[in-house]
Amino acid sequence: MTNTPPADPPAPDAAAAGAGVATASAVFLGVRHHSPACARLVARAIETLRPAYVLVEGPADMNARLDELLLEHRLPIAVFSHYRDETRVATSWAPLCEYSPEWIALRQGRASGAEVRFIDLPAWHPAFAERAERYANRYADAEARYARATERLCAHFGVDSVDALWDGLFEVTEPGDDLMTRLDAYFDLVRGDAEADPGDRAREEYMASWVRAALARAGGRPVLVVTGGFHQPALRALADRDGPADWPEVPAPPEDALGGSFLVPYSFRQLDAFSGYQSGMPSPGYYQRLWEAGPEQAARGLLRSVADRLRARGIPVSTADLIAARGLAQGLTLLRGHPYETRVDVLDGLAGALISDDLDRPLPWTTGGTLSAGTHPVVVEMVAACAGEAEGRLHPDTPLPPLVHDVTERLVRLGLADAEGPVTLDLTSAGGLMRSQVLHRLRVLDIPGFTRVSGPADGADPVFTERWQPGRVSGREAALIEAGAYGARLDEAASVVLGERARDAGPDVGPLAGLLFDTVLCGVGPLCGELLGALAARVGRIRELGSLGEVLAAALGLWRHDRVFGVARDPLLGSVVADAADRVFWLAEGLHGGPGVDFARLRALAAARDALLHAPELLSLTREAAAEAAGRISRDQRAPADLRGAAFGLRWALGTPDDPAAAVRALASAPADTLGDWLAGLFAVAREEVVGGAAAGGEPLVDVLDGVVSAMTEGDFLIGLPALRQAFAFFPPRERERIAQRLLERRGARGSARSLLRTTADPLLLARAAALEDNVARLLDRYGLGATR
Repeated sequence: MTNTPPADPPAPDAAAAGAGVATASAVFLGVRHHSPACARLVARAIETLRPAYVLVEGPADMNARLDELLLEHRLPIAVFSHYRDETRVATSWAPLCEYSPEWIALRQGRASGAEVRFIDLPAWHPAFAERAERYANRYADAEARYARATERLCAHFGVDSVDALWDGLFEVTEPGDDLMTRLDAYFDLVRGDAEADPGDRAREEYMASWVRAALARAGGRPVLVVTGGFHQPALRALADRDGPADWPEVPAPPEDALGGSFLVPYSFRQLDAFSGYQSGMPSPGYYQRLWEAGPEQAARGLLRSVADRLRARGIPVSTADLIAARGLAQGLTLLRGHPYETRVDVLDGLAGALISDDLDRPLPWTTGGTLSAGTHPVVVEMVAACAGEAEGRLHPDTPLPPLVHDVTERLVRLGLADAEGPVTLDLTSAGGLMRSQVLHRLRVLDIPGFTRVSGPADGADPVFTERWQPGRVSGREAALIEAGAYGARLDEAASVVLGERARDAGPDVGPLAGLLFDTVLCGVGPLCGELLGALAARVGRIRELGSLGEVLAAALGLWRHDRVFGVARDPLLGSVVADAADRVFWLAEGLHGGPGVDFARLRALAAARDALLHAPELLSLTREAAAEAAGRISRDQRAPADLRGAAFGLRWALGTPDDPAAAVRALASAPADTLGDWLAGLFAVAREEVVGGAAAGGEPLVDVLDGVVSAMTEGDFLIGLPALRQAFAFFPPRERERIAQRLLERRGARGSARSLLRTTADPLLLARAAALEDNVARLLDRYGLGATR
């Protein structure tokens, strides 16, 4: 790992640094996070000033662990901080790469004999609570707040983005430029237009107290303060005030809270602004080259990387294309007044030479932000080439949270640590169930390494084996370290995550159904009771029939079948089933609406059917009362057609059928698509009864339907065909084949019923084509142009 920066313009000496001095012996360097130019400036300032103290924007609670931070890690790495109490959960990352000014300040400051300190509030502190993102980046710059100033600067210099502005002003400059003076002027300008929020003001007051304490102890030697440029103007003024000379107290989390920090491996992909990183520079791979070899080599390296990536993915790039791209980039460099090619110059040259299509959106380096769906594939590869593929690795002596050791020990003990092929588990055996629970806990914690290929989908699924596929382990260590914020043991961490997701669901009960099954799969038993209690409390307030159906189906399936996971016949599950089944009918009777099929509400009626048939002892609602309610719904013409069909099917499933033939014939006079919607509801709830039963008078329902459909006009048939196809999709292939065979028999035709189900094109398209041909033939006949038929 190279920590010595390449040659750069001479830094100002201590006297010349007066432009950055707010007190007699304090030098404030305002930097942009992850800027090679700023990193070089910090290194030269330390070499020139030989300061007594180097104070760095970063979490002060890491000061006792600087030796750990300064081990010989492979960068990038990050300080991961977490905090949790009853009212707030917060996590943040402070990434460091080789060209981060903060990293250079720590390394070079320590090497020069200075005492180095982080001086910012801990990441869990309420000063950070106003950040909009819960998963925040500690070094998120305040660019959104000083947008007016940067917009004026971009307009003045004729550039599209802040990144292009920054490169032209600071990263790619002639040797001898007074970088520090220009940085001071830049940050004074942008901070002058911005209003710091209360959190920033609290942080700046705290950082200034460290500066005052360092000045009191420096013995006349300089104190170097390295912070984000946004804070620099305020710190100059605050550090000049009178105040206590003692080292500030490092805040500790409240007694009832859990918080801490760990080092985690990071990657250039995570660091890249085009991947969603909130702070610093985009394209870390390019800036790593700029840091190591300077602007000329960085430009050439970027050109080669793009060409290599495109060729590796089968996108042709000729030598002539590269010559054209280089020529365009050099021309843009001269036109824009840059002494060397910048990142944007190279990218614009490549885009001009390699992309001949019309682009429907601006190039991403002109707007910032993440790449959107549909971005041109050449642009995607260009951005990826800029990002680079470096991944960090922690030094072996780095302390890790207990969860990492717990998971490692469990995987080894269960024979999962070195699995190379698919892992099949028998859930009916104690060993198989234990291994399954461990893998599910890793899954809910988003730990990479295993992917579930198959297994039971819910409590009613009669599947007793699972299959898992080992996958990539890249990023597993970082994910485990971050998951260590949830607990020291795997079962504890999974329980906390699932409980947190349940609380985050708020009044929305739908996600709780899936969370309940996840909890059962993970085997975190005590949490099941909490989730069931939450479900039982919320069932009476659910207003959406579809969400209610999800809860009823999940709870009923687990109550009936889940002997494998040990929650079958659970009393709390039974109370959820009872309350949900009652409410299904209450909601369904008041539901009115137009055409169309809502599969969620059909599943709710099917779940109510199952509860009435298989768990009647749980319900206060009798079959007779349910059948009466279903009858009212099926006759309510204001109710949606699919719900009326489902209610009709429910009466049939409960053994009190009305005359389905009469109901179907009555629908013949309704709008053409109403029949299909009604049938979809019927088949969703009473498919087996339809297949095995007959209408009044002994006529099969399929025969009645055939008669109604055959009597439709061509126009009505075309209108109703999509809804009819959707309805018959409820039948599995074998039952559809039996229906097709019945239709052939009714017509006295011979042939393969299976072939009727395997047309060469979409049946709807074939029907429309036949109708079009018929209309054309009639039109030709009208004018005497028709052929003899």
